[in-house]
Amino acid sequence: MRTLSGWGRFPRAECRVVAPKGEVELRSAITSASSAIARGNGRSYGDPALNRETTLLLRHADRILDFDPATGRLEAESGVMLADIIATFLPRGWFVPVTPGTKFVTLGGMIAADVHGKNHHKAGSFGDYVESLELMLADGRVVRCSAGENPELFAATIGGMGLTGVIRSAVFRLIRVESAFIRQEILRTRDLAQTMEAFEALRDRSYSAAWIDCLARGRNLGRSILFCGEHARVEELPARQRSNPLAFAKRNARRLPPGIPGFALNSWTVKAFNQVYYAANRSGVKIVDYDRFFYPLDAILEWNRLYGPRGLLQYQCVLPKRKAAAGLTMMLEAVGRAGTGSFLSVLKLLGPGRGMLSFPMEGYTLALDFPANPRTLGLLSWLDAIVAAHGGRVYLAKDARMKPEMMDGYPEFAAFRKLRRAADPSGKFSSLQSQRLQL
Repeated sequence: MRTLSGWGRFPRAECRVVAPKGEVELRSAITSASSAIARGNGRSYGDPALNRETTLLLRHADRILDFDPATGRLEAESGVMLADIIATFLPRGWFVPVTPGTKFVTLGGMIAADVHGKNHHKAGSFGDYVESLELMLADGRVVRCSAGENPELFAATIGGMGLTGVIRSAVFRLIRVESAFIRQEILRTRDLAQTMEAFEALRDRSYSAAWIDCLARGRNLGRSILFCGEHARVEELPARQRSNPLAFAKRNARRLPPGIPGFALNSWTVKAFNQVYYAANRSGVKIVDYDRFFYPLDAILEWNRLYGPRGLLQYQCVLPKRKAAAGLTMMLEAVGRAGTGSFLSVLKLLGPGRGMLSFPMEGYTLALDFPANPRTLGLLSWLDAIVAAHGGRVYLAKDARMKPEMMDGYPEFAAFRKLRRAADPSGKFSSLQSQRLQL
């Protein structure tokens, strides 16, 4: 028995954990349990990887099985860490086609959450690059799933939050890059309208994401810093880096000191940080390494402790494009009135989604972080109402508290439940989240 939580450290639950090594132990753990859920590196924020009876820790399944250097086709077990994939293949000129904001996630977790990144508006989500996967079902059978083999189960598993079975391995494609660096373009905007105009004007950029000042009000509501990026070509690099463009220095991550109080982040400290951060990031272009561009928070290990012992709640929603401006304005005004500033606020442009329980839809996604407390819970319920009224949805990989009716934002939810019941008639695979949301 261990006390587990997601990355947000809220909620916490006493869970019986099993760490199987190999297919035989995994099958035994699944078939002997009446209820179970897979868990990778625990980087989903809330409770989708928590099961009190049996939580299957899959980090032992961490082998790279096959790689085709001609096509970038990679086969690996589900417990392989994204950080290890990058460390192995970036020096050879390959990078992942889609990456979330941390490299400390597993391959299985990326598929189960169908993660998206700063390039969704052009490249789609990670599931778009998965060619096939092996799935262990509730009865211990292993089935292969792809667009041509068990296609419905394949579609339900990508973004299915581990509720169709345990992903054992997967085959996906990497993309070619010339260097380990990004040509980063920074643009400051004065308000939400100008921010959204900039996203649309720069939608040809491969990567784009904006830090948004969630405490700015009045005429500055929604002021942002937009970061765009492209994989740098060799000729774009400084002379000292052109001889070995795929070499990169390993960043030394730091740890926060223990015992950070819950009041360390408040409206005053967040407002002060926002003012300094906005002033410090000037418009311009520069070359940065991939780690700094994609994974700035990975430089601080256990940064989640910054929010105090109660943990944090991350809220990420997406609003359809035609209603995004009105909905985002209402959300930012609600956050400003509450005075509960979000330290890490990110706005991104998304392209069309892939259906079932995958999060993206064509529109804008806003991610906000708050300390976990009753005041925040009240605010997030109000944000839920705004999202629902504007036809949006909340990201399951970040959720820790929403109510079942919010699943109405997923139009293929009924179809997913039908497929899940067919694959797992007894409902063996479940999590605290799936129980709460009646998935």
